[in-house]
Amino acid sequence: MRRFIFASVAVLVLSTAASLPTASVLQAEPALTIYNQNFAVVRDYATLDLKKGVNKVDFVGITAHLEPDSVILRDPAGKRRLQILEQNYRADPISQALLLSLYEGKEIEFQVGNERVKGKVIRSGYVPHQRAWQTYGQEYYMRQAAYVQGASGQPVIEVNGLLQFNLPGNPLFPALTEDSILKPTLNWLIETDEDGKVDAEICYVTGGMRWEASYNIVCPEKGDVMDLVGWVTMDNQSGKQFDEAKIKLMAGDVSKLRRNEGQDYMARAQFLSGVAGEMTPVVSEKAFDEYHLYDLNRRTTLHDRETKQVEFVRAENVKSERIYVYDGLYLDPRRYQGWDYENIRNNREYGAQSNPKVWVMREFKNSEDNNLGIPLPKGRTRFYRRDDDGQLEFTGENIIDHTPKDETVRVYTGNAFDLVGQRRQTDYQINTGQRWLDESFEIKVRNHKKEAVEVRVVEHLYRWVNWEIAKESREHIKTDTRTMEFRVKLEPDQEETITYKVHYSW
Repeated sequence: MRRFIFASVAVLVLSTAASLPTASVLQAEPALTIYNQNFAVVRDYATLDLKKGVNKVDFVGITAHLEPDSVILRDPAGKRRLQILEQNYRADPISQALLLSLYEGKEIEFQVGNERVKGKVIRSGYVPHQRAWQTYGQEYYMRQAAYVQGASGQPVIEVNGLLQFNLPGNPLFPALTEDSILKPTLNWLIETDEDGKVDAEICYVTGGMRWEASYNIVCPEKGDVMDLVGWVTMDNQSGKQFDEAKIKLMAGDVSKLRRNEGQDYMARAQFLSGVAGEMTPVVSEKAFDEYHLYDLNRRTTLHDRETKQVEFVRAENVKSERIYVYDGLYLDPRRYQGWDYENIRNNREYGAQSNPKVWVMREFKNSEDNNLGIPLPKGRTRFYRRDDDGQLEFTGENIIDHTPKDETVRVYTGNAFDLVGQRRQTDYQINTGQRWLDESFEIKVRNHKKEAVEVRVVEHLYRWVNWEIAKESREHIKTDTRTMEFRVKLEPDQEETITYKVHYSW
């Protein structure tokens, strides 16, 4: 039996400065599409009361990680022409440090205990660019961080003709400046072709939002039929709270460029097209372009700096198989980094080291017949097994990749305690003049369990692309152009030995 559950997050609240045209909130349903790559696409609505010609509008309530050049403003009915002539993104809401910077060169009062002391703000110590890493890249961010950590990040106040590198007390500001904002704001110059109100749609890309899937798999005390519960974890670090909104989750490897890697506006249009159409009222999962879109239909609130989990899939009686794999090849990546085929062929010791561990793998088919059958997003997978007293015990975890419907999931969960492997090179002969190499191995696997098992012994043919097995103690299975496998069945306390000789030519 399977059951798929979807839930949601996110809504935008919009407002404007009192002296500017009003952008009032519509009842139309806002939408948020979150990608599992630390960004999201936001769609919202507002009523703009505009005059024919050019209008100044303050749009308040966007995120602190908005990508300004991704903003799209339009009349979804297609009746009014709306053109943004100029846009200023203000992402520095008023704070003590920012106000100090606005009063640099001026004298203000500081509260010191029960007294007030006057001081002149020589330097505020305020350094903006909190979005430097995301917007401009690592080098710019590091320069800004060094600037903050150096002397430039310290305030300098003159009190009674003396300079001090700290605030003498709590600063008291006469008033907010006209340039002050309380929330991240877009300042627009909008041109329209007629007077009156328009129900506008606003779309943009923002950073600071991500989601990921995770799976909990429970097996009974004995047997391999399992129950699966899938969770979606949504993380909001965007600087804005989203209230009671519709949400979609995009799964897949979407190409997303950083600012210092250039801008792909066609890609942005593709992102926005996913939220510009009608929202379907039913719970669904569907293919979208080359990805998969999970449409959640239960609204919820996602606070800023909040992580929220939602159960999105539950399946019972999923048939699985436990597989034991012995891959005895051990290579030290630090020693062999950068080696080519000639280095590999001529070094007798390459690949001769042994790994004694036998891997435990869990495998199951993602199909409707197996009570699953929906695309499974990439995520952490945890395995549990019930003990004879009914208590769940953790038995391993790993990551599964994006898995389409009807594909097989295979997950490494750990090493078998009671299974041991041993692999050694028994012969190595190379003739560079006649361009051939022969190599022989002996592999032993031992079963110390109380029940019989099958171990898949994997061998890699790494010396060259042309190879053939000249001799073997049991028949192998060729799994790809460079790999073969032996299937070994072991009774309790049994040891089996496999030998083979491979001939390379080039």
